[in-house]
Amino acid sequence: MDKKVERVINLYNRVLDGEVLVKSDEAMRYGVNERSIQRDIEDIRAYFANDPESNRELIYDRAKKGYVLVQNQKKSLTNSEILTVCKILLESRSLVKEEMYPILDKLLKCCVPYGNYKKVFELISNEKHHYLEPHHGKKFVEDMWDIGTAVYEHRLMRIRYKKLRETEKVSRLIQPVGIMFSEYYFYLCAYICVSDDNPDAVKHPFPTIYRIDRIAEYEILEEHFHIPYADRFQEGEFRKRIQFMFGGELRTVKFLYKGLSIESILDRFPTAEIISRSDQGWTVRAEVYGDGVDIWLRGQGDVIEVLD
Repeated sequence: MDKKVERVINLYNRVLDGEVLVKSDEAMRYGVNERSIQRDIEDIRAYFANDPESNRELIYDRAKKGYVLVQNQKKSLTNSEILTVCKILLESRSLVKEEMYPILDKLLKCCVPYGNYKKVFELISNEKHHYLEPHHGKKFVEDMWDIGTAVYEHRLMRIRYKKLRETEKVSRLIQPVGIMFSEYYFYLCAYICVSDDNPDAVKHPFPTIYRIDRIAEYEILEEHFHIPYADRFQEGEFRKRIQFMFGGELRTVKFLYKGLSIESILDRFPTAEIISRSDQGWTVRAEVYGDGVDIWLRGQGDVIEVLD
């Protein structure tokens, strides 16, 4: 192998491992002058600059007095951002370890600059070690892409679903319109279709909510469905009006909040409107779907008084 090529490959591999390339040291190591090492470094720098997928850049670090490889911050997450994302994932407890751990490892390796990898790794290592899986124990990350594609392409799905407190699985022909996440679980929002093999299914004017880990089987059909643009499902608007992922018709609730932090109520109910305030507290009105809100209201004790 040509000595220059061998030298460049060696420099490239070492910079990938996080080493600092000091021109004078490298010139002495290979028995060449510093101009030759500078040309090698420029070749490596050009390689990273011309690779749009690398998200890395070879720069001169004055503090280290040498060249180091860093993540291109314009294209990648910062240390703070990646730490935040990892914490959110771990706190969500939404995936089994077999699916959660590879995602965390890939996020760290792909997004965190080498010099800070150990620091971020140790900041989440304890929480990762004590991570509690969801009790359903089911892997479904690969299914998410299939279901998301069906939503995007407006294709009908046929599913077999395990309902709570029922041993038999039910069959449904559905129009999938959105995927949502709430408190440990991913959900598929879909409109039920009345079909020949399931004529007794009730077709509601609002989406039915299915926990994705309870979908035992699914088939994405070639047949497409059409929803007028004006009636399209909007996850963001639906999210504002649903509590604990209980489906149902749109309704309005009105209550008196006697607690200390009205901000917690406004965060819980994005559609909340403060009607008035008195010595007793805040009178609040909000739009919600279904009766999931009733469960929450009953659990607040004397802090909340339901008015309507």
